[in-house]
Amino acid sequence: MSALSGRDRLLALLRWVMGLRYVKFGLVGASGTVVNIVMLYLGHEYLFASIEGAGGKPFASLALAIAVATVNNFTWNRLWTWADRVAHTDTATEGAADSALGRPSLLKQLAKYALASWFGIGLQYALTLLLAHSMHYMLANIIAIVLASVSNFLANDRWTFRQRPDPGPTP
Repeated sequence: MSALSGRDRLLALLRWVMGLRYVKFGLVGASGTVVNIVMLYLGHEYLFASIEGAGGKPFASLALAIAVATVNNFTWNRLWTWADRVAHTDTATEGAADSALGRPSLLKQLAKYALASWFGIGLQYALTLLLAHSMHYMLANIIAIVLASVSNFLANDRWTFRQRPDPGPTP
């Protein structure tokens, strides 16, 4: 068995990243970006206008926007991006009491999704606030979302929706 060269590993990684699952993740992320921006705008301009002010930083509205977009993204990633993995979850790994269908409980998986995405969420939040000093807060938020998306994909692909080993036929 020969070891893969660095070039071969890089090409394999690029093929994996460009695969259909990452495209689905990107489309879900795009929908989440729209949800995030709409919620950020509504929160900053209307819901929290009295506490954030026109020139103030969007602390509360940004937190709301991230929370709503996270639930949106989890829902669509579970139903579409990683639907094949959710449908084939090993009950022995997740615990038989989680679901009669052999799927991890929705709340447990949402918690894993949120934890796996936490680094990206924190990165997005910090970058948005940092960049908002030198540009419009909406543009700062879009740039931060793009930068955080790669860490979110890797964490959720490797942990939240990881491929479970096939337990084989049951006796």
